[in-house]
Amino acid sequence: MSTDTLTKWTIDTAHSEITFKVKHLVISTVTGKFKDFDASIESDNEDFENAKISFEANIDSIETGNEDRDNHLKSEDFFNAIEYPKMTFESASFKRTGEREYKLIGDLTIRNNIRQVELDAEYGGTVVDPYGNTKAGFDVTGKINRKDFGLTWSAVTEAGSVVVSDEVKLNLNVQFTKN
Repeated sequence: MSTDTLTKWTIDTAHSEITFKVKHLVISTVTGKFKDFDASIESDNEDFENAKISFEANIDSIETGNEDRDNHLKSEDFFNAIEYPKMTFESASFKRTGEREYKLIGDLTIRNNIRQVELDAEYGGTVVDPYGNTKAGFDVTGKINRKDFGLTWSAVTEAGSVVVSDEVKLNLNVQFTKN
């Protein structure tokens, strides 16, 4: 990637959300989000092919709509926000697979556990907003196994049902502003 033609983009946090879904008791889904996050893209072309993407979320900003559950997720049982305050992602490749589809591969780090993940990205397009800012949007989805990242807390009900699923679905709806 040539640095003389590099375009930098920063996330527009007011128009972006980072959410996850996990099965609870196998019968329902709990949705959570990170309220404090940052991301950037560096690209040397208009279609973002081979762009470098980085992301981080503040673990202490996790929110699921239940304070007790949020505190449990921040505790040593799960994310351990005191010892590991950030979750990070660094892309290894961003390849176009269709007209608006991409495959995003990179290293996700949670609790100092680094695993390569593969995510699907759908490019929503690029537009100029009413204030003259160039914006680009993406929907990024994928699945991870929480135990791969040291999130191993588990419990079983009396009937033998797992309390929290190992599979976590990720959904990032993000908008970036061209610098």
